[in-house]
Amino acid sequence: MTHLAPADLALVDTCSQASQGLLERNLTPHGILAASRTEAAMARRYTRIFGRDAAICVMAMCGSGVPSLERGAVASLEALAAQQAPNGQIPKYVDPEGLDADFWYLGCIDATLWWLIAVDHVRKAGSVGASHWQDGVDRAIGWLLAQEHQHFRLLQQNEASDWADIMPRSGYVLYTNALWYEVKRRFALAQAEETHYHFNHLFNPFQRDLPEYHRARLLGHYARRGRRDPGMYLSFVNLSVVGDEGDVFGNLLAMHSGLADDAMSHRIVNTIAAAQAGEPWPVRVVLHPLTRQHALWRPYMARHQQNLMHQYHNGGIWPFVGGYWVLALARLGLREQAWHALARLARANAHGDWRFTEWFHGRTLEPMGMAGQSWNAATFLLAHRALRTGRP
Repeated sequence: MTHLAPADLALVDTCSQASQGLLERNLTPHGILAASRTEAAMARRYTRIFGRDAAICVMAMCGSGVPSLERGAVASLEALAAQQAPNGQIPKYVDPEGLDADFWYLGCIDATLWWLIAVDHVRKAGSVGASHWQDGVDRAIGWLLAQEHQHFRLLQQNEASDWADIMPRSGYVLYTNALWYEVKRRFALAQAEETHYHFNHLFNPFQRDLPEYHRARLLGHYARRGRRDPGMYLSFVNLSVVGDEGDVFGNLLAMHSGLADDAMSHRIVNTIAAAQAGEPWPVRVVLHPLTRQHALWRPYMARHQQNLMHQYHNGGIWPFVGGYWVLALARLGLREQAWHALARLARANAHGDWRFTEWFHGRTLEPMGMAGQSWNAATFLLAHRALRTGRP
């Protein structure tokens, strides 16, 4: 039970209904669109089936019990598989008519990871056979393994090649490797324990015990130099620089995948809560946005005035990540806090007459980005389901 006020409970129920309705409206015969069809969305190609967006939506649609959404989950994965590259990479997005596939500038590494996670989810639900898409799965895993360091067992990537596509994270990236461990766990891939071990030593180098691999010790030394323990995993680590800006999504995924133990999970949640990143709506995705004077600032971050402080991936409020914040609270048994966060998330989605806004300015709360975001609806449903059933 929860102690939410009746008005908040009613808002949560209304948001669940609105979320299901949005997913149904954003469905095509070939899968789920990233956003509702508007002139602006079509101009910016949001009316495509995105690898990461669709996969997150699949997690909510498959198991919903709604026939159209159940079919849409399978269709989304089929559409992405149909345009898979010969080397195994899943596209950043595909056209719903199957006429176009895009792979981003530097290789969109996380679309392949999310697709594999969603494939496993749909298989386990019994929506398809246990070996459905097996050739694509094998090639996707092969493409990822080709980018894995042979000692760290972590994926390596260039800048701006995951969901935070104009942030300067590179080398070993927290968000990407949290997903990689999830893939390894789901598909019983080799060296998963090594991935787990090096993840926790590389992204949290402030521990007392040192890794055995000498290059891991050196990287840990570089990462610690001149820094205090931020109470969270670092957003990325490479030879020369690290990210201590406070990557909320990457840290939540580390909890979600089981990489963070109970003590670390509580530290992460306490750090995010202390920064009031979930207020008034969950959740700001960076705790300490990069300024133009920061050593990590890149000129491309100011393109279209988009990634300035408290904006977009540099500290904006993303409601779809807010769903993962609710899941993290629920995972730690903080159910009352989770219910209140869910009510705040419902208010964010309701803003602008149920606009389901892509992101909000982290300080002014100005609505930014596209309306009708499918993954906002999906993660709200996932979070609400977890609180109602007690299962993550």
